Amino acid sequence: MALDFSKYFEAYEKLCSEVDAVFGRVKEQCGDGVTCTVKCSDCCHAVFDITLVEAVYLNYHLRSSIGSGEALSQLEELANRADRELFRLKRQAYKAQQRGMDDMEILETMGKERIRCPLLNDSDMCIAYAHRPITCRLYGIPMEIGGQSRTCGKSGFQPGGNYPTVKMDKVQERLLALSQALIDDLPTRFSHLSRSLAPVSQAILSRYDEEFFGLEDGDDDGQGPDSPASTKE
Repeated sequence: MALDFSKYFEAYEKLCSEVDAVFGRVKEQCGDGVTCTVKCSDCCHAVFDITLVEAVYLNYHLRSSIGSGEALSQLEELANRADRELFRLKRQAYKAQQRGMDDMEILETMGKERIRCPLLNDSDMCIAYAHRPITCRLYGIPMEIGGQSRTCGKSGFQPGGNYPTVKMDKVQERLLALSQALIDDLPTRFSHLSRSLAPVSQAILSRYDEEFFGLEDGDDDGQGPDSPASTKE
């Protein structure tokens, strides 16, 4: 069978447009608070995971634009380096949890960690800016995550202020629903994948093919190189 995620990509792009519009409105209303500028890469060092639909979308567009060869090898090396650092942090978080540290305290500690995104080039520019995840698009304006208000430390928003705030839990619900719909359309043995989360580094390194999705019949799918789901080289 040919994997075709185009309708999910279209739905995801619609959500991205909505999110971009929200960012634009907040910037217009609170101009002094939003301090994002070209080559400001604070968000490019934040530690966060993305949903399945975001990961598949990012992976497809990266491989479509970069192709194979030296450029891809260099990107994968950067992704591997970031992944090793993330593994170290997650081990530390696990040990802290075993010691009885509160989950919110662990999240606060993790939120202060800085790991350079493999998509950030030597000029401090994102090589996948047009296809960046939702978190990247909203970073810099006030967000509420799990009932806690958060914003970029470089912004002009003051703690305790009354500002327009994006409820990220609702955005996450829409992303997970898209991921669920994507999985529901596949004869996969791995239904749990719809709720899987991964850092950008893993989204770069993964191969979102028949083997990844655990398809029942993946021996001869006739998948063409122009399919939006193809990640084979």
